[in-house]
Amino acid sequence: MLLDLSLLEDGEPKAPRVRPTMGERLVTAVRRLAGERACIARHGETPWASVTFSGSRHSVVLRFEGWEACDDGETFIAELPDHEFTLPGVLVADASVVRNEQVLLPEPVLEVEVELLLLNTKE
Repeated sequence: MLLDLSLLEDGEPKAPRVRPTMGERLVTAVRRLAGERACIARHGETPWASVTFSGSRHSVVLRFEGWEACDDGETFIAELPDHEFTLPGVLVADASVVRNEQVLLPEPVLEVEVELLLLNTKE
């Protein structure tokens, strides 16, 4: 076995570079659109295919806690359908809100579930 000396810096091995998955990139983009007060509660990914396209369907649940965060959540709901996501190698073909629950007491909390359909543009 040979030792790759380029992985050593100051006597410590460097961690290999890990590229984010498409799901992680999507969640980052959704989080950026939702604002800094949004929390990602859950993310799920399912492979998707039709006769002519392939891709994945994503379900993301966001939680907004507090008055200002709930205002951010309402803005997110309004902007999501028309937002143009720029993710390399995929096209966001559909983005929609499928569930929206709000509680006002004891503290306002808004939970929003969105579904996004990503189509692969590179094969």
